[in-house]
Amino acid sequence: MAGQISESDQIKQFKEFLGTYNKLTENCFVDCIRDFTSRDVKPEEITCSDNCLQKYLKMTQRISMRFQEYHIQQNEALAAKAGLLSQPR
Repeated sequence: MAGQISESDQIKQFKEFLGTYNKLTENCFVDCIRDFTSRDVKPEEITCSDNCLQKYLKMTQRISMRFQEYHIQQNEALAAKAGLLSQPR
């Protein structure tokens, strides 16, 4: 069953997703929605919300890329160190 995620891990991931979604929704709402005198969403509120979401997605992607780069560097450093240690003297 390698490659499958346990039910408890799936639940944990889903809870993390919901937490992130709720935080993003709250942050964008607080930043973008200012007028509660109408039921209609104003065009500037839509634009602000779209920009808020796009900014978050770009930030998340950039962090993920940096995280991957860091791990690649760490693995290369470990491989180089292991290569030096395994060479006969």
